[in-house]
Amino acid sequence: MHLKSLTLRGFKSFASATTLRFEPGITCVVGPNGSGKSNVVDALSWVMGEQGAKNLRGGKMDDVIFAGTSKRQALGRAEVTLTIDNTDGAIPVDYTEVTISRTLFRTGGSEYAVNGAPARLLDIQELLNDSGLGKEMHVIVGQGRLDAILHADPLERRSFIEEAAGVLKHRRRKDKAVRKLTGLQTNLDRLTDLRTELNRQLGPLGRQAEAAAKAATVQATLRDATARLLADDAVRMQSSLASSSDGEDHSDRIAE
Repeated sequence: MHLKSLTLRGFKSFASATTLRFEPGITCVVGPNGSGKSNVVDALSWVMGEQGAKNLRGGKMDDVIFAGTSKRQALGRAEVTLTIDNTDGAIPVDYTEVTISRTLFRTGGSEYAVNGAPARLLDIQELLNDSGLGKEMHVIVGQGRLDAILHADPLERRSFIEEAAGVLKHRRRKDKAVRKLTGLQTNLDRLTDLRTELNRQLGPLGRQAEAAAKAATVQATLRDATARLLADDAVRMQSSLASSSDGEDHSDRIAE
């Protein structure tokens, strides 16, 4: 596995698309001061997922976007594409060539892609870490880094060793799993509290439901009894009216 090419477009001093091609073995990038040698290294670090603006020698992340000159206006985005020769399968994907790209817009949005397919930052980091090429694997050693390691205290040295040995990626995965488990436990505790509260309310609710059922039964009985009484009254009234009508007819016949 080796870096095959690096294309910069709108990244720092590289306003126009510039492609650097690397051959297997040692490659040296030389040039006078201010020609952009350090920007090439920054681009490598950035496309592999660097999130710290200070590590890219900037104050904020959009400082990596070409800021413009007296002869050329500022650009709205920066894009870096890294192509890696993967013929030896060091990167665990079914491709002999892996292309990683990162784009940052001045509006604040950013995009990642692997072989042209949209990807997340986490996908990029895990892909590279599995191959030993991630930004935490000390593949890029900046100025003063060795001095910092030499003067580090035991805990810091342990951290450096763990990062170089690839322990950090497993620790991150463990921390992610622990956070997920913690979140699940929190949700479980909430559900337990909710169940306890519902159980506490079930007693009164059950009694209320029983009382409501009895009330409904009584109301139904009352409606039925009322309906029967009204029906009886109607029958009596009809009988009374019929009797009165018969009496009047009889009186009329006698009078005749």
